[in-house]
Amino acid sequence: MTNQPKRATRGAPVGRRAFLGTLAAGATAIAAAPYLQGGWESALGAASQVDGTGLTSLLPNPGGFRYYSVVGSVPRKNESTYMLRIGGLVERPKTYTLPELRALPQTRVVHDVLCTDGWRVNNTPFTGVKLANLLDAAGVREPGTAIRFTCFDGAYTESLTLEQARRSDVLVALDMQDKPITHEHGGPVRLFVAPMYFYKSAKWLSGIEVTDRVIPGFWEERGYAVDGWLDDADRRSDAA
Repeated sequence: MTNQPKRATRGAPVGRRAFLGTLAAGATAIAAAPYLQGGWESALGAASQVDGTGLTSLLPNPGGFRYYSVVGSVPRKNESTYMLRIGGLVERPKTYTLPELRALPQTRVVHDVLCTDGWRVNNTPFTGVKLANLLDAAGVREPGTAIRFTCFDGAYTESLTLEQARRSDVLVALDMQDKPITHEHGGPVRLFVAPMYFYKSAKWLSGIEVTDRVIPGFWEERGYAVDGWLDDADRRSDAA
């Protein structure tokens, strides 16, 4: 399945740098800033930059992406160590290994990736399992109305309403740009929410919990919009 790229032209959530610039100077800004994954910092050294907001970032690589993490380092997971747990308000809690996820029907979605910092990567293909299919297999039960996502970095969280999560362009993604998602890009498994800003597409995905209400994620707790829609996104629940 292929989604045509959509462009955002106005009303974007405030970027990380602008947001952090509004915080108190010094330690407060640094503590709240997202940092590069530790391995990239040590490997690339002088290529990383620290600006006045306390945000550590890396200039875009040839693929156009920038790398952020909200912790100093993230453990690496592979085929033998990765697990995705689905629980909460479901009839059939389930834990998937990476091979089990790859054995499920796969969907390919092509869409522009947009970050609140202003960078974008056009026509980026992601392939993975529709989140709706995993929810159907688990059997959402009353009063489930939302999804909370947790990550194996131990800190990042995100959320969607159940209606948003059931869209056909929301994936538990295993491949990006037709290759397995690397650790630096949030692999081996990450969320991809095509019609929303990229902060909604949580990296290093490890948990999917059905909840009775929307629980704001890491950046929403720091001022970001809970619904991170792109300006011209098709917000219909049956969007394909």
